Amino acid sequence: MQRDKAFLLIIVAFLAGFIIGAVSGIKFYGSQKGGTTSSAPQEGTVSPQAKADQAQEIAQLEEVVKRDPENLQALISLGNGYFDTNQYNKAIETYRKALKIDPKNADVRTDTGIMYRSIKDYDAAATEFRQAAKDNPAHVNSRFNLAIVLQNDKKDITAAIAAWEDFLRVAPTDERAGMAKAQLEQLKGLAK
Repeated sequence: MQRDKAFLLIIVAFLAGFIIGAVSGIKFYGSQKGGTTSSAPQEGTVSPQAKADQAQEIAQLEEVVKRDPENLQALISLGNGYFDTNQYNKAIETYRKALKIDPKNADVRTDTGIMYRSIKDYDAAATEFRQAAKDNPAHVNSRFNLAIVLQNDKKDITAAIAAWEDFLRVAPTDERAGMAKAQLEQLKGLAK
C-alpha cells in the first residue's frame, strides 16, 4: 500500500512538473516573441473545455505553491494562469510573491503592471513598467506598455511622447514600431 502511494506521488509530481515546465516554456516563448500585450485577455475568447483545463491547471499549481511557496516557476505559472483567466488581484498577489524571489524579472513585473492596468491602477502599472525597463534596459514590452498607459489612461502627452521615443530607441525594428511612430507623430501634433 505504501509503495502504491509513493508511486502515485511520483506520478503526480512528474505531471505537475511537466505542466509547470510546459506552461513556463510557452509563456517564455510568447514573451520572447512579443507575447505580452498591452491588455489582459478578453472574456469569451476561450472554449468551455479550455476554461475547464485552465481551472484544473490553476488548481494543480495552487497545490504546488501551497506545498512549496518558494517555487518560483510555479508562482510565475500560477500568476500567468490567473492573468489568462482575468483574475487580476490574484495575479498581482502571486506575481508579487514571485518578485520577492526574483525582483529583477522584467517579464513578471510587466505582467504585474498589465494586471494593475486591468484594475485601473494606472500609477501602479506605470511604476511596474518603469521598474521592469530599469531592471532590463533591453526589455521592449515594458516600454510599450508604459507608453500605452501614459497615452491612453493617464493622458499625459509629454510623458507618452518620451515613452514612445524610448520604445523606438530600444526596439526600432519591432513589429509595433510603425504603430509607435504613428502614435508619436499624433501626440507631437497634439503637443503643439
